Amino acid sequence: MGKSILMLVGDYAEDYETMVPFQALQMVGHSVHAVCPNKKAGDYVMTAVHDFEGQQTYSEKPGHRFTLNATFAEVKLDRYDALLIPGGRAPEYLRMNADVITFVQHFAREKKPIAADFVGLKIPDRFVFGCGMDAKGYWRNLPEIRAMREG
Repeated sequence: MGKSILMLVGDYAEDYETMVPFQALQMVGHSVHAVCPNKKAGDYVMTAVHDFEGQQTYSEKPGHRFTLNATFAEVKLDRYDALLIPGGRAPEYLRMNADVITFVQHFAREKKPIAADFVGLKIPDRFVFGCGMDAKGYWRNLPEIRAMREG
């Protein structure tokens, strides 16, 4: 028997990371409900195709209109066995949505699988970046990245 998977998507999610898992998981017998904050079943999100074409960074082109098959506001988290979050631009803003945070925390607390497919950097806590508030509450605007001495 297949599993029930909740897929959190948003506008400009990576096309390939959205379309392929959605279709492939269904082909092998799983149920996948694709939802987006503030949208309902039948609405769509735009996907984006990111491509390296010889420049210093990738280009971004329109992908597909990916139709949602479930309504975000009606999600019952206990009904799902796993959470899938495709990469692309969508996680940049989805991560700030309070309901999305609640969804992710639920899956983590229940020790259910979370597949989040996006590229990011894991940076040790000892590094200080060029702007923001430091540990003492001072605002900094440094022109470089610094590493704190350990000990």
